[in-house]
Amino acid sequence: MIEQNSDQASGRDRTLLIVDDDKPFLTRLGRAMESRGFSVEIAETVAEGVDRVAKLPPAYAVVDMRLEDGNGLDVIEALHKARPDARAIVLTGYGNIATAVNAIKLGAVDYLAKPADADDVYNALVADGDIKAPPPENPMSADRVRWEHIQRVYELCGRNVSETARRLNMHRRTLQRILAKRAPR
Repeated sequence: MIEQNSDQASGRDRTLLIVDDDKPFLTRLGRAMESRGFSVEIAETVAEGVDRVAKLPPAYAVVDMRLEDGNGLDVIEALHKARPDARAIVLTGYGNIATAVNAIKLGAVDYLAKPADADDVYNALVADGDIKAPPPENPMSADRVRWEHIQRVYELCGRNVSETARRLNMHRRTLQRILAKRAPR
């Protein structure tokens, strides 16, 4: 269970919930946030995250969008209902505008693409509401964002090339060429 810690300098509660199904990333980010003064609690599933929020809502949260048992936005929504002043950010390897808008509507304060480093996460968590966090040093290229989106739609279509091409409104052979290439940097 999370213990309520107060940051002596700001008087702010420094409890943080991190929800991600990538265990090595979860462990690294948890340690990095502890070294920055947060009292960290971790969860690997939506169910664990929602349960932790119900028991003791944290002041901060970092939640992966896609988890094995569902959508991380369910955790964001539960946190926003339990503690409206909490600052939550969403991490995802499949960024798109619709999910970013939805995350913000449900109470997230920022939306970061994976792989996000601890500095980017920290800056997004503690940024003043009126001041935007500085842009990342190495953001994904437009080609990479396009490739990620195509991969996501391909996976959601059950790896069916014809259906994916239809939904993306592109020629099937063009899609096959894109899928055969490596991910751009």
